[in-house]
Amino acid sequence: MFSKKNRLITIIVISMILGIIIGYGINKSITNEIPKLETSYIKHLSKGNPEIEQQILHASEQLYVSQLKKIKKNVASNFSILSDIFLRLIKMIIAPLVLSVLVMGVAKVGDFKSVGRIGGKTIIYFTFATLLALTLGLVLVNLFEPGKVMALELPPNSADAGVKTNTQTASNFIAHIVPDSIVRVMAENEILPIVVFALFFGIAAASIGEIGKPMINIMDSLSHIMFKVTNFVMGFAPIGIFGAITAVVIQQGLDVLGGYVYLIACFFGGLLFFVFGILFTICLVLGINFFSLLSYIKEPILLAFSTASSESAMPKTIEQLEKFGISNRIVSFVLPLGYSFNLDGSIMYMTFATVFIAQAYGIEMTMGDQIQMMLILLITSKGMAGVPRASLVVIAGMLTMFHIPVEGLLLLLAIDQILDMGRSAINVIGNAVASAVVAKWEGETLTPKSEV
Repeated sequence: MFSKKNRLITIIVISMILGIIIGYGINKSITNEIPKLETSYIKHLSKGNPEIEQQILHASEQLYVSQLKKIKKNVASNFSILSDIFLRLIKMIIAPLVLSVLVMGVAKVGDFKSVGRIGGKTIIYFTFATLLALTLGLVLVNLFEPGKVMALELPPNSADAGVKTNTQTASNFIAHIVPDSIVRVMAENEILPIVVFALFFGIAAASIGEIGKPMINIMDSLSHIMFKVTNFVMGFAPIGIFGAITAVVIQQGLDVLGGYVYLIACFFGGLLFFVFGILFTICLVLGINFFSLLSYIKEPILLAFSTASSESAMPKTIEQLEKFGISNRIVSFVLPLGYSFNLDGSIMYMTFATVFIAQAYGIEMTMGDQIQMMLILLITSKGMAGVPRASLVVIAGMLTMFHIPVEGLLLLLAIDQILDMGRSAINVIGNAVASAVVAKWEGETLTPKSEV
């Protein structure tokens, strides 16, 4: 018999399959119901003039495509409401959960020296993992050259990719880290400033001894309540996932995959290599049971993949890592930081996508350019978790910096949701491994506390 958790995962998979089938059916029915101008009518309008006939044909095709996109978007919005509700419920949980578990974790550590030691190990690992992810992205795109192999039709120079460039400076980076109001950053779910506040609050609560214990107990109670709320919200997951998948397939269809199959295969192959090659090796060296860890976080991975949102998996990931045997003080510290500093899938995508667009335009990026880009991304990729479509925003900045047309992002937008599903899942795995690594460095034995 399936356990309760396995039943939920099974229902989620069924929801994804149903979403694909229903979404594809609706996509095809819309396409079939919207008629094109008949060729005979176009010839009638052109009065036998071949040049005018081509102009009318081109305009007709553009109008047809535009009309299809608009109708599909409107229909898809009815289904995406379901995923929006689910993601909003998840966002409702994150701020109080992160604050409570981190205050608890820091209070258990007890002093700045211990927090500094754990923080130093965490940043060292994040930097190492980021370098590996950036390097792998460059190796993949240079080895398989998808931008050259696919020979895609380039977008016009006047096209707008709809993504604003964002140059990360020291000033706005610090402004993003240090909160000016804990109420505001909690309202906006900015994880990194919440982490900074919780560090000060937790250490202060621990340092005043008996007087601080009632507040620590309140945070302990709050964290348990929020985990219970998380379990309630997870009951809505299959419905939200069904809405997300259906909406994507209605808008994009499955035909779009055909034109991008080589690119998708290259990128997803790279993600799999990162997980089962790089992360597995790291765990093997440190004596971490990698496949046992994956079995504990399979539900958060599936959530992140199906909703294309790492954030949706965060509350459940915290809970499952503690069940895996990682102490609360490590999980509550490492995981929230990871959502700003260790998004491995997204980081790998940044180098991969930038060079892919350069290849598509026939622009040669020298090895020096690519190393320079990698070192810049090592810094600018940090603290971007609160920026909508963060990966695309950072990539747009790289394109501008290396004089590559920003409209080249349009080459990726058609399948960005699909690529984002893979990126989000790998982000969850990367942060789970990071938590396990820091726990091992702190001398923890990682003995699972309960059944998967």
